[in-house]
Amino acid sequence: MHWTQQLPLEAYLLLSATLFTIGVVGVLVRRNAIIILMSIEIMLNAVNVALVAFSAYLGTIEGQLLVFFVMAVAAAEAAVGLAIVLALFRTQQTVYVDEINLMKW
Repeated sequence: MHWTQQLPLEAYLLLSATLFTIGVVGVLVRRNAIIILMSIEIMLNAVNVALVAFSAYLGTIEGQLLVFFVMAVAAAEAAVGLAIVLALFRTQQTVYVDEINLMKW
């Protein structure tokens, strides 16, 4: 018995949907920029779980290859996002997105 046959595909997709929902709620509810970035990372990981589950279910490798691209996007998002948060903290002295208003003259 292969390890992917222990649980049905629906279990992996339920886990993926749950993780994605947690990420969406984190982005919509929280106001801390670092927490928002972490919630986006959770959503990207949920997509990775779904891609690997479909790849294993279909017996192909394409989904697992796409995971590498998603991980590269996640790494770039983390690096650029944290650099922006650090720059905002240095200029505005806060990481709360409600208190940051860069469009004021």
